[in-house]
Amino acid sequence: MYIELAILAAFILCYCLVAGRIERSIISGPMVFVVAGFVLGPSVLGWLGKDMDGMSIRIFADITLAIVLFCDASNSNLTVLKSHINLPTRMLLYGLPGAIMLGFAAGYLLFPDLGLFEVAALATMLAATDAALGKAVVSSPIVPAKLREGLNIESGLNDGICVPILFVFLSLAAGSVAEGEVSELAVHFLVEELGIGLVVGLSVSFIGANLIKWSHQKGWITEVWSQNIVLSLALSSFAFAQELGGSGYIAAFSGGLLFGHLCQEHKHKLLLPTEGIGEIMALLTWLLFGALVIGKAFHEFTWTMLIYALLSLTIVRMLPIFLVLGKNGGNVPSRLFLGWFGPRGLASIVFVIIMLDSGLPGGEFIAMTVVCTVFISLIVHGISAKPLAKWINKHTD
Repeated sequence: MYIELAILAAFILCYCLVAGRIERSIISGPMVFVVAGFVLGPSVLGWLGKDMDGMSIRIFADITLAIVLFCDASNSNLTVLKSHINLPTRMLLYGLPGAIMLGFAAGYLLFPDLGLFEVAALATMLAATDAALGKAVVSSPIVPAKLREGLNIESGLNDGICVPILFVFLSLAAGSVAEGEVSELAVHFLVEELGIGLVVGLSVSFIGANLIKWSHQKGWITEVWSQNIVLSLALSSFAFAQELGGSGYIAAFSGGLLFGHLCQEHKHKLLLPTEGIGEIMALLTWLLFGALVIGKAFHEFTWTMLIYALLSLTIVRMLPIFLVLGKNGGNVPSRLFLGWFGPRGLASIVFVIIMLDSGLPGGEFIAMTVVCTVFISLIVHGISAKPLAKWINKHTD
């Protein structure tokens, strides 16, 4: 265990020393860590991941995603969002189901050996987008604010919406629920996960923000311990919601939105330490993903997976978004931009781990398809972020 810890610490130190240089290039941190994980993992050198199981990775990835979602939501500009709420609303209510249906159609044609519900589960896993991978876009001041906020809100909420849908398809694929019970189960999952997630996230942040203000007025908060406030709120929102049967992702994101609104004056100072923790944990998740998930599923690779991955990142994602936004989404460049920046990342990884734990017959094949899509997304979205940010700055109406 100690030699693995030493390797991880040494690798993180080396990355910290050159992170600024890497971020100015076309290479992204996740790309570096995924490749390093694969090389250091059991499939090549065997230095990492020998004793880790799927549940350990899932817990780590879950916590990481909760922290990232809370911080991203806290940085949102609600004033801009209120003026352009139609963008994320249309993308979530119409674009997300459209992407799942198109993804299902593509999978049905390309993967005849998979069952219908397995294909539907695959399409759902790849419908969720990752705000962390699109950070170069959603945090770029040259990208119009309405596009940044639209992408941030969409990627923050679609993870939680996809979870109950995925559970329904996994249950159907495993034969643990009758087809006639689908609608009842779907409504139950959706209402319960979304409802409890929202209530918990908003309640925790409301109570927490008011306690912070009260304690600050009393002079009880020290500079050192103030660095742990946001981390505690993010983990509390996530954990309470999960324990009560809700979506921890929805709780973390909705809680972050309210926290950012209630603590506007001091939020950047409070957020900074937790954002740093989230960055490190996200990169470690990518490293574990490269070491353990890619290595196990690599032998399943087929060229049809590559075709599906390219379709998933382009037509499957972009066409529904382009159509549902219509003129409300701005001009053609704006709609294309919103459709393109739907990178696949941490949420898809968590979904793969959930699916592998369920023992689905075609699990490793589906996992490799997701791996292929996520890896290509890391490259193409990472490379295109800065050039397209400059492009959309010149072509927004």
